[in-house]
Amino acid sequence: MSKKITKAIAVIAGGIITAYGLEAVLIPNSVSDGGVTGLSIVGSQWMGLPLALLIALLNIPFIFLGYKQIGKSFAIYSVLGIASLAVGTTMMHHIPPIIKGDTLLITVVGGIIIGFGMGLALRNGGALDGIDMLAVLLSRKLPFGTSDLILFLNLFVFVVVSTVFGFQGAILSGIAYFIASKVIHIVEEGLSGAKTYKIITSQAEEMIETIRDRLGRSSTYTFVHGGYSNEQFREITCVINRMEESKMREIINEIDDKAFIIVYDIAEVKGGNFRKRDIH
Repeated sequence: MSKKITKAIAVIAGGIITAYGLEAVLIPNSVSDGGVTGLSIVGSQWMGLPLALLIALLNIPFIFLGYKQIGKSFAIYSVLGIASLAVGTTMMHHIPPIIKGDTLLITVVGGIIIGFGMGLALRNGGALDGIDMLAVLLSRKLPFGTSDLILFLNLFVFVVVSTVFGFQGAILSGIAYFIASKVIHIVEEGLSGAKTYKIITSQAEEMIETIRDRLGRSSTYTFVHGGYSNEQFREITCVINRMEESKMREIINEIDDKAFIIVYDIAEVKGGNFRKRDIH
C-alpha cells in the first residue's frame, strides 16, 4: 500500500509539474505541447473553453483504452495524473510567465519541465497524455513502429496548432515536444518500443502463468545451469511494452524476489504473437 501511495503521489506531482511548464512557459509564449494536451490547448483557444475541461474530456477515451490494453492500475494512475494536470492548469492559469520573448530558451526550458513531469508519471505507472496509448494500439494493427506512429500523430497535432499559433508557433511547439521526449526518455527510460526481460528463476512455471494471466504476454524458456552451484534453472524470455514494466517488476518480486533478471531495450519487434490482449 505504501508503494501504491508513493506512486500515486509521484504521478500527481508529474501532472502538476507539467501544468507549470505549460502555464508558466509555453502557453503565454504561443507555444503548445503535442498529443492530446496540444489539441486541448488549440480547442481552448478556438472555443474559449477552460483548458482543464478539454484535457479531461479528450483523454476519457484514451483512459478507457489504457484500461483495456494495459490494465486497471495503469488506468487509475493515469486518471490521477490527467486530473492533476487539469487542476494544475486551472490553478496556475494566471501566474506570470518565467520566460518571455526568448524563443530558444522557451522551447528548451518548457520542454525540460513538461518532459520531466510526463516522465515522472510514466515511470510510476501512469500517463498524462492519451496519444501514446493510441500509438501503442495502432502499432499492433499497422506495419509501423510505435515511435513512428507517435511522430506521425504529433505531426497532425502540430498542423492543427499552426492554425492558432501560426507556423512559427507550430515549429517551436515541435522543438519543445522533441526536447520533452528526450527528457522523458531519460526520466522514464524510454517512451516507446519494447523491452526484453530474461529471468532466471526456480519458479518458472508460476512466473510464466502469472505473466500470461496478468499481462497477456507469452514467454519462452530454456534450461540453464549455474556455473558455480551446477543447479538447473529455467531462463524465461519475455518481450513487453515499456508501459507494462512496472507490472512486470511487481510480478517478479511477488513470485521470486531472488530471481536473476536481465533487461535490455529493443528497437523493433515483429512477428510471433507480440500482441496485447485484454488483462482487466
